[in-house]
Amino acid sequence: MCEFTVSHKNKNYKFRNEDAVSTYLKACFFVSLRKVNTMGKTKEYSNGETTIVWKPAKCIHSGICVKGLPNVFQPEERPWIKIDAAPTDALVNQVKQCPSGALSYYMNDDKDKKSQNKESQSETKVEVMENGPLMVHGTLKVKHKDGSEETKERTTAFCRCGASGNKPYCDGTHTKDDFKG
Repeated sequence: MCEFTVSHKNKNYKFRNEDAVSTYLKACFFVSLRKVNTMGKTKEYSNGETTIVWKPAKCIHSGICVKGLPNVFQPEERPWIKIDAAPTDALVNQVKQCPSGALSYYMNDDKDKKSQNKESQSETKVEVMENGPLMVHGTLKVKHKDGSEETKERTTAFCRCGASGNKPYCDGTHTKDDFKG
């Protein structure tokens, strides 16, 4: 029988099979993601022409950015955004595809930074992501159970799995829980 040892935080953990190792590592990975998400920081990456803004607390870790521009978005590296690895137009197009709105951008020569991220949307579009969140594209008001309201612009990801720690919004937990729907 094979035995696997994983060192984590100066401790060694023994596992009997690869599935157990995989489950453990996924759990650790999501715990660290939640710690990042609670920081509430905003990071900016500039190539001189444009600046990409990343808000970790909004990120649902869909991986769309990584799949679209893997030379730019490298989550295992620090800094994780290599903004000089693609032309500005490719960066802008990829950032516009971010489903959570965690990634945004502005052109450095534009004094109104917000204008770059607000696209004119005449209608609201709802998209059910396979095994993932409910994506609402457009401007909407969200009324919370405590009566407070907030306005969401661009894209908002709502939890469908029921396990999010940031309800009603998706926090990516569906991937850890292997949600199907």
